[in-house]
Amino acid sequence: MSVDAATVRKIARLARIKLKDDEVAPLAAELSTILDWIEQLNEVDTSTVAPLASTVDAKLPWRADKITDGGYPEKIVANAPEGSQGFFAVPKVVE
Repeated sequence: MSVDAATVRKIARLARIKLKDDEVAPLAAELSTILDWIEQLNEVDTSTVAPLASTVDAKLPWRADKITDGGYPEKIVANAPEGSQGFFAVPKVVE
C-alpha cells in the first residue's frame, strides 16, 4: 500500500503536526514502508495459534481481606525520622 502526499498532509493535519513541503515526500515513503511491513504480517497463518491472554498461565494466591498492622510496627516506625509511642511523629503545621 502506498501513501501519497495528500494522505500525509491529511494525517499531519489530524495529528496537528506542521509539515514543510520538503518533509512530505520522505514521510510518505516511510509510512508506505511501515504499511507494507504490516501487510506482510497479515500473510502469516495464525489459524492454529490459540489466543494469548497472558504470558504466564498462573493464578495469584488470594489473601484474606482484613486490616492488620503488618505484624511488625516497630520496624516500620524505626524508619521514621521521629517516632512517638509506636506512631510517626510529624511537625505541627496548623497554629
